Amino acid sequence: MRIIPAIDIIEGKCVRLTKGDYDTKKIYNENPIEVAKAFEDAGIEYLHLVDLDGAKAKHIVNYKVLELLASKTNLKIDFGGGLKSNEDLNIAFNSGAKQITGGSIAVSDRNTFEGWLSKYGAQKIILGADSNDGKIAINGWQDNSKEEVISFIKDYQRKHIQYVICTDISKDGMLEGPSIELYKKIIDECSNSSGAQSIKLIASGGVSEIKDLEDLKTIGCEGVIIGKALYENRITLKELEKFI
Repeated sequence: MRIIPAIDIIEGKCVRLTKGDYDTKKIYNENPIEVAKAFEDAGIEYLHLVDLDGAKAKHIVNYKVLELLASKTNLKIDFGGGLKSNEDLNIAFNSGAKQITGGSIAVSDRNTFEGWLSKYGAQKIILGADSNDGKIAINGWQDNSKEEVISFIKDYQRKHIQYVICTDISKDGMLEGPSIELYKKIIDECSNSSGAQSIKLIASGGVSEIKDLEDLKTIGCEGVIIGKALYENRITLKELEKFI
């Protein structure tokens, strides 16, 4: 199972929110490159970079941070937040993203998202399936769609999506443990989807201790995104080194 630390960016600074609420913003470091280099020094290979300004503005904003992290580290970066147009996508890939995550766009403009999947391939495009009470949340989690999480993922399975990031918003930033039952259900139901591409599920939200990583690995998650637990030292980089 891949370990994928998260860096969320507002105004170029490394922050965390609770349940996606911008009013809960806490700045952990004003220099994201320091944070990224610490991850890399611990043997971590991947990074989940989220442009929270972009998610609010509905277009890419913090691509300079992406450019900096991609040029100054060897981390394989997946980038999300506000990607709504072909131009946004070009900027993200040209700035060094190895993969991009599309969430809201996969709900509101399926043609564009499916076009990205067709053009760039399933290795580069991640489906963001963020869950709020079983429904897909969009626009930086400010709004709920009518899409049911599992049927939404299954639909894109048939379009050959491979990578899926699922965040249970009720767990995000709470340090109370991840939504094991939700992820298990997704993996079970999507594995039984006839004629569809099997998915690689990346869990996100709620991780608070190493045992959570063991539990997510056991149920078959391909990756796990860790945020606040790292910044609050609930999980240390030394512990992650051993886990890796």
